[in-house]
Amino acid sequence: MKPRRSNLSVPGHIKKMHGKANEGQADVIMLDLEDSVPIAEKIAARNQVIDSLLNLNWKEKTVTVRINSLDTPFAYRDLLEIVENAGHVVDAIVIPKVNYAADIFFADRMLNGIEMNNNISRMIGIEASIETAAGLMRAAEIVEASNRVKSLVFGIADYSASIGARLVSISGHGEKEEELYPGHRWHFALSRMVMNAKAHGSLAIDAPYGNFKDIDGLRRSAVMACALGCDGKWAIHPSQIDIINEVFTPSPQDIALAAKVIEANALAKADGKGAIAVEGRMVDQATVRLATQLWDQAKYLHLIN
Repeated sequence: MKPRRSNLSVPGHIKKMHGKANEGQADVIMLDLEDSVPIAEKIAARNQVIDSLLNLNWKEKTVTVRINSLDTPFAYRDLLEIVENAGHVVDAIVIPKVNYAADIFFADRMLNGIEMNNNISRMIGIEASIETAAGLMRAAEIVEASNRVKSLVFGIADYSASIGARLVSISGHGEKEEELYPGHRWHFALSRMVMNAKAHGSLAIDAPYGNFKDIDGLRRSAVMACALGCDGKWAIHPSQIDIINEVFTPSPQDIALAAKVIEANALAKADGKGAIAVEGRMVDQATVRLATQLWDQAKYLHLIN
């Protein structure tokens, strides 16, 4: 799977933003039909997204489309029309506010039929947004509902509302948390989502950071998410992409350490040894897997030959 370090959300109804996003450095461009689109623009946004999918060159990008939530009158038409017209271009459909495995099962069945009818040979993925207490409680069932589920995404603002957490910033997307709570306020929720994603071979993507002018706050938020096991983070503004990419990109020191672990593991296997030692420390197979994952990502990003 391609790295998904930075996931840039782009309003579906604003055509000029689509081309600019495609030319930027984000790993994933998410054309949005949900929160960023006014009710009166929903149908126009859907048509514009189809036009952009068909007429821009997305080969260098992972491109996703966030449909409206399944409890709206727009979602089924979003799914049907986007995939029927441009499914061969889309890497994944992002489903917001997933509360039940049935939500994923519904989308999976719809996608099966559309793919068969339109001879789409490449399986379209699903990204499930965990945005409520109910969704987090059922995260394991949600990620198990279909092999299309490529990632779980944390929706911090809606999750905060669902549990009645105190609002400490205008956007509700992660700023000023340290003024209210001594530590990472969303540690448990994010860790639980990450655990369920990784247990089923899926990626985990952190919520956006709302104040795009606060670069230091963004970096802190991204570093914490990376430390908890997230594979990337959503961005709401192009200015956030470089920081997010930097945080989620293996450093030269990380790559060098991974190389030592992988080499020591290979030598141990060649010598018939079970124990592995690196720089005087014992290393287990879990560390070898982590090192291998990091090495593979570094190769894909052309950081090593």
